[in-house]
Amino acid sequence: MSVPKGSWVEIEAVLLKPEERAPNLPPDTAKVPYLLKVSGFLTEDSELGQTTAVRTLIGHEYRGLLKIVNPSYAHSFGATVPELLGIGRRGKA
Repeated sequence: MSVPKGSWVEIEAVLLKPEERAPNLPPDTAKVPYLLKVSGFLTEDSELGQTTAVRTLIGHEYRGLLKIVNPSYAHSFGATVPELLGIGRRGKA
């Protein structure tokens, strides 16, 4: 898939290979690479899976494998807790 320069994307780069990681890490952590995942604007036309560069919102430039086009956040603070909804309203008429 061709992705044009200027697109909002996420790249991934290996910062440390497993053998380069600290010796005091738990075994399940030590066996995987330490990854950088960063979102930014492509500085050149690119293809998914290709090494490319991005410029972040604050102007930093990073290189890595193009992983996602138009990345978004998938986390939340969980389900609504009805008992907490009135806390900010206590003492107000």
